[in-house]
Amino acid sequence: MKLEVRDAVVRYGAITALHGVSFDVDEGEIVTLLGANGAGKTTTLRMLSGLHGVTSGHILFEGRDVSATPAHEFITLGIGHVPEGRRIFPQMTVEENLEMGAFARKGSYSDDLERMYTTFPILKERRKQLGGNLSGGEQQMLAIGRALMGQPRLLLLDEPSMGLAPMVVESIFRIIGEIRDAGTTILLVEQNAAQALRLADRGYVLENGRIALADRADVLLTDPRVRAVYLGEDAV
Repeated sequence: MKLEVRDAVVRYGAITALHGVSFDVDEGEIVTLLGANGAGKTTTLRMLSGLHGVTSGHILFEGRDVSATPAHEFITLGIGHVPEGRRIFPQMTVEENLEMGAFARKGSYSDDLERMYTTFPILKERRKQLGGNLSGGEQQMLAIGRALMGQPRLLLLDEPSMGLAPMVVESIFRIIGEIRDAGTTILLVEQNAAQALRLADRGYVLENGRIALADRADVLLTDPRVRAVYLGEDAV
């Protein structure tokens, strides 16, 4: 599996959100996108799941140009998206939310449902509760589990730690690592730059809709510019 983005431009009316962005995600990697609010991170993920089309440029997934693919077909391609703010179905039960993640599949998905309950034991305890009654951390687990029910080869994660307590954040990042170890490639957008870079293999820094830096995650973690801007430390 390989994702290739080449010279992608995305516009919202007269506003250009992405200016010729190019990057790769290779099979088995966790790649993180860093950047300030408004840098273009969420736009990038929305572009990669078909929620906002590219104005120009190309998106290649497993060698196929998917730039013009409708949003509802991306899950069948093997791309899952956990959006910012979780976006679960609050009036559905936990189990119904998970089942919605398998809507495009044929045949039984009971084995994967049990796998989600093994990965997220709290969801098994809450499976008959309404999604809207879960805590923020539980809702994030549910959103990730729902996306995994589609059996994605590439999982797009948008701000999975947002608004969560530190102990819950640790748990979420541990689970993200386990998902990758189980064979799912991950593209991670995350404001918690230190956590993201410690988990990721490589990273890209977006500034004003352009790739400003790209390197191995361990190199970015010690880069003075990254430390000063994203880790809250003075450059030295």
